[in-house]
Amino acid sequence: MVGVTITAHDNGKTGEYHAHVAGSDAIGRLTWTERDGVRHAEHTLVPPEIGGRGVAGRLVEAMVADARENHFKIGPVCSYVVTAFERHPEWADVKG
Repeated sequence: MVGVTITAHDNGKTGEYHAHVAGSDAIGRLTWTERDGVRHAEHTLVPPEIGGRGVAGRLVEAMVADARENHFKIGPVCSYVVTAFERHPEWADVKG
């Protein structure tokens, strides 16, 4: 998708990934909380005004890429993230 920028916001034991879509003030979010060394992806929130453009998928892809680069595991909790991991068996290396 063109015009989407993902930023990571790490506050230690909690954090978010934000999706900024060009031309919109709305922000998509994927929130996580770290427990037992695993970052549990708890909520994926995409406002309707930027929905239907693959924003949620891009948020999960960003978290997976970050997990590989920074050597952490992801615990899918949010139903969207659970389904994304089921559709992408190649992400098994980062599943906690």
